[in-house]
Amino acid sequence: MQPALKIALIGLQGLQVAFLALHDWVPLGRLSNLEAVRASDPPGELLRVTVLSTLPFAAVFVVCCAYWTGAWPMWLQTWLVVTCVAAAVGAVLAWWGPYLLWRNPERARRYQIRFAGTLRFLPERHGIAPDALHVAFHACVVATLVLALALG
Repeated sequence: MQPALKIALIGLQGLQVAFLALHDWVPLGRLSNLEAVRASDPPGELLRVTVLSTLPFAAVFVVCCAYWTGAWPMWLQTWLVVTCVAAAVGAVLAWWGPYLLWRNPERARRYQIRFAGTLRFLPERHGIAPDALHVAFHACVVATLVLALALG
Protein backbone atom coordinates (compact mmCIF):
# COMPACT_ATOMS: atom_id res chain seq x y z
CA MET A 1 0.00 0.00 0.00
CA GLN A 2 1.35 3.42 -0.94
CA PRO A 3 2.27 5.57 2.10
CA ALA A 4 0.12 8.54 1.01
CA LEU A 5 -2.93 6.33 0.60
CA LYS A 6 -2.28 4.65 3.94
CA ILE A 7 -2.13 8.11 5.56
CA ALA A 8 -5.43 9.04 3.92
CA LEU A 9 -7.08 5.80 5.03
CA ILE A 10 -5.87 6.10 8.63
CA GLY A 11 -6.82 9.80 8.66
CA LEU A 12 -10.36 8.98 7.55
CA GLN A 13 -10.58 6.31 10.24
CA GLY A 14 -9.41 8.82 12.85
CA LEU A 15 -12.14 11.26 11.78
CA GLN A 16 -14.75 8.53 12.14
CA VAL A 17 -13.59 7.61 15.63
CA ALA A 18 -13.55 11.28 16.67
CA PHE A 19 -17.05 11.80 15.28
CA LEU A 20 -18.51 8.75 17.01
CA ALA A 21 -16.82 9.47 20.34
CA LEU A 22 -17.49 13.21 20.50
CA HIS A 23 -20.45 14.39 18.42
CA ASP A 24 -23.03 13.89 21.21
CA TRP A 25 -20.77 15.31 23.93
CA VAL A 26 -18.82 18.28 22.56
CA PRO A 27 -20.54 21.49 21.46
CA LEU A 28 -19.97 22.06 17.76
CA GLY A 29 -21.94 25.24 17.15
CA ARG A 30 -24.66 24.72 14.53
CA LEU A 31 -23.32 21.25 13.75
CA SER A 32 -24.84 19.86 16.95
CA ASN A 33 -27.63 20.49 19.44
CA LEU A 34 -26.46 19.09 22.74
CA GLU A 35 -29.52 20.36 24.64
CA ALA A 36 -31.81 18.35 22.38
CA VAL A 37 -29.54 15.30 22.60
CA ARG A 38 -29.55 15.48 26.41
CA ALA A 39 -33.34 15.94 26.44
CA SER A 40 -33.94 12.91 24.22
CA ASP A 41 -31.45 10.49 25.79
CA PRO A 42 -30.52 10.02 29.46
CA PRO A 43 -26.74 10.36 30.09
CA GLY A 44 -26.26 6.65 30.91
CA GLU A 45 -27.96 5.55 27.69
CA LEU A 46 -26.04 8.14 25.69
CA LEU A 47 -22.76 6.89 27.15
CA ARG A 48 -23.68 3.27 26.38
CA VAL A 49 -24.58 4.09 22.78
CA THR A 50 -21.41 6.17 22.35
CA VAL A 51 -19.15 3.39 23.64
CA LEU A 52 -20.87 0.63 21.63
CA SER A 53 -20.82 2.61 18.38
CA THR A 54 -17.25 3.88 18.82
CA LEU A 55 -15.62 0.63 19.92
CA PRO A 56 -15.53 -1.26 16.57
CA PHE A 57 -14.12 1.77 14.74
CA ALA A 58 -11.60 2.55 17.46
CA ALA A 59 -10.37 -1.06 17.59
CA VAL A 60 -9.76 -1.38 13.84
CA PHE A 61 -8.21 2.11 13.82
CA VAL A 62 -5.72 1.19 16.56
CA VAL A 63 -4.74 -2.03 14.80
CA CYS A 64 -4.34 -0.23 11.46
CA CYS A 65 -2.08 2.29 13.20
CA ALA A 66 -0.05 -0.58 14.67
CA TYR A 67 0.56 -1.85 11.14
CA TRP A 68 1.53 1.61 9.92
CA THR A 69 5.06 0.68 8.86
CA GLY A 70 4.32 -2.69 7.28
CA ALA A 71 1.89 -4.37 4.95
CA TRP A 72 -1.61 -4.88 6.26
CA PRO A 73 -2.56 -8.54 6.59
CA MET A 74 -5.68 -9.67 4.74
CA TRP A 75 -7.58 -10.20 8.01
CA LEU A 76 -7.06 -6.53 8.88
CA GLN A 77 -8.18 -5.41 5.43
CA THR A 78 -11.28 -7.62 5.79
CA TRP A 79 -12.00 -6.30 9.28
CA LEU A 80 -11.79 -2.71 8.03
CA VAL A 81 -14.08 -3.40 5.07
CA VAL A 82 -16.63 -5.25 7.23
CA THR A 83 -16.66 -2.38 9.74
CA CYS A 84 -17.22 0.16 6.97
CA VAL A 85 -19.92 -1.93 5.30
CA ALA A 86 -21.72 -2.26 8.65
CA ALA A 87 -21.52 1.51 9.13
CA ALA A 88 -22.79 2.15 5.60
CA VAL A 89 -25.71 -0.24 6.09
CA GLY A 90 -26.47 1.48 9.40
CA ALA A 91 -26.43 4.88 7.69
CA VAL A 92 -28.84 3.65 5.03
CA LEU A 93 -31.21 2.15 7.60
CA ALA A 94 -31.06 5.10 9.99
CA TRP A 95 -30.81 8.06 7.60
CA TRP A 96 -30.83 7.56 3.86
CA GLY A 97 -33.58 4.95 3.57
CA PRO A 98 -36.08 6.97 5.64
CA TYR A 99 -34.96 10.13 3.85
CA LEU A 100 -35.05 8.86 0.25
CA LEU A 101 -37.11 5.68 0.07
CA TRP A 102 -39.53 4.96 2.89
CA ARG A 103 -41.43 6.82 5.57
CA ASN A 104 -40.59 6.34 9.23
CA PRO A 105 -42.72 8.86 11.15
CA GLU A 106 -41.32 7.85 14.54
CA ARG A 107 -37.72 8.35 13.40
CA ALA A 108 -38.67 11.61 11.68
CA ARG A 109 -40.16 12.96 14.93
CA ARG A 110 -37.08 11.90 16.90
CA TYR A 111 -34.70 13.48 14.38
CA GLN A 112 -36.75 16.70 14.22
CA ILE A 113 -36.31 17.07 17.98
CA ARG A 114 -32.75 15.75 18.32
CA PHE A 115 -31.29 17.72 15.41
CA ALA A 116 -33.39 20.88 15.68
CA GLY A 117 -31.41 23.97 14.73
CA THR A 118 -28.46 22.05 13.30
CA LEU A 119 -26.94 22.98 9.96
CA ARG A 120 -28.62 21.28 7.01
CA PHE A 121 -28.29 21.79 3.30
CA LEU A 122 -30.51 19.01 1.94
CA PRO A 123 -34.26 19.57 1.59
CA GLU A 124 -36.62 17.77 3.94
CA ARG A 125 -38.17 14.53 2.66
CA HIS A 126 -40.49 12.26 4.62
CA GLY A 127 -40.01 14.57 7.63
CA ILE A 128 -36.21 14.10 7.64
CA ALA A 129 -33.41 16.41 6.54
CA PRO A 130 -29.97 14.92 7.29
CA ASP A 131 -27.78 17.33 9.23
CA ALA A 132 -24.43 18.42 7.80
CA LEU A 133 -22.39 16.60 10.45
CA HIS A 134 -23.98 13.22 9.69
CA VAL A 135 -23.72 13.79 5.95
CA ALA A 136 -19.98 14.45 6.41
CA PHE A 137 -19.61 11.35 8.60
CA HIS A 138 -21.42 9.18 6.07
CA ALA A 139 -19.27 10.55 3.25
CA CYS A 140 -16.19 9.72 5.33
CA VAL A 141 -17.42 6.15 5.83
CA VAL A 142 -18.05 5.71 2.11
CA ALA A 143 -14.65 7.22 1.23
CA THR A 144 -12.95 4.86 3.69
CA LEU A 145 -14.78 1.88 2.24
CA VAL A 146 -13.95 2.82 -1.35
CA LEU A 147 -10.30 3.40 -0.49
CA ALA A 148 -10.05 0.17 1.53
CA LEU A 149 -11.59 -1.82 -1.33
CA ALA A 150 -9.40 -0.14 -3.93
CA LEU A 151 -6.22 -0.86 -1.96
CA GLY A 152 -7.16 -4.39 -0.96
